[in-house]
Amino acid sequence: MELHDVWFVLIAVLWTGYFFLEGFDFGVGILTKLLARNRPEKRVLINTIGPVWDGNEVWLLSAGGATFAAFPDWYATLFSGFYLPLLIILVSLIVRGVAFEYRAKRPEENWQRNWETAIFWTSLIPAFLWGVAFGNIVHGMKIDKSFEYVGTFWDLLNPYALLGGLVTLTLFTFHGAVFTALKTVGDIRERARKLAMVVGLVAAVVALIFLLWTQVDSGDGKSLVALVVAVAALVAALVANQAGREGWSFALSGVTIVAAVAMLFLSLFPNVMPSSLNGDWSLTVTNASSSPYTLKIMTWCAGIATPIVLLYQGWTYWVFRKRIGTQHIADAVH
Repeated sequence: MELHDVWFVLIAVLWTGYFFLEGFDFGVGILTKLLARNRPEKRVLINTIGPVWDGNEVWLLSAGGATFAAFPDWYATLFSGFYLPLLIILVSLIVRGVAFEYRAKRPEENWQRNWETAIFWTSLIPAFLWGVAFGNIVHGMKIDKSFEYVGTFWDLLNPYALLGGLVTLTLFTFHGAVFTALKTVGDIRERARKLAMVVGLVAAVVALIFLLWTQVDSGDGKSLVALVVAVAALVAALVANQAGREGWSFALSGVTIVAAVAMLFLSLFPNVMPSSLNGDWSLTVTNASSSPYTLKIMTWCAGIATPIVLLYQGWTYWVFRKRIGTQHIADAVH
């Protein structure tokens, strides 16, 4: 296997890790409007992801940085073609981070309610737009012979990509509901499990349609295996949730996301951005990659840094592993 193939796999792993981890905290952010009935319950939801949400975004930074260094042409075409959607995602993530930090800085109800509304929208918008972005990447974009995107913003809003956005939105919300049931106690835990069943059934329908469409459009034997794993894991996650086995349900919903993202990258390879205008104009792992020397240096750096990142993130999740409930929320004091 050539180094550019190795780095395609590593970038796929980074995006998969990002969607697995950021997926549930996007979902929890969405649930602050759908599940929480009062301010203490909103605080419970926010506290379940409070210690980990910023660490989850390390995977996004790593994926973006790795793409820039390993496949500069892919990075350039990707960010020019998705300039507006990625700008919206970036602004959402910035506002979301500020909302988490500033929400409790003042005791006024309006102040806290406005930041909670910001958390909801800045969780929902990226959850949808990431699916739209990857839907376009897999389905093909208007790339010319100079490897430049020549389409418009409206070309990105095609039926396949919009369906992809619904898939990530519903899957992340389901993932977040299961995580909430795993991390809470009391009435909010029971309601999270019930909501997870509803959202999970919707996610199962839209995901099945999207993955079958992907398989017919650009799949092969390997992507078919990933499709079967994703569907089976989602069904098993729903069964485990119904049985009150939140740990198994969360793990299986995670497997669903991992298998679905793996299927997209398997369908994509050896392309990194297919051209819908002419197949010969597609960006591939070969024509979009950096020099072998650059990839070799990156491989050494990744081999040293990656275990460190995994260790400190694992330690964080272990420290904050206990369940919480409204009884753990002190009276609001400035």
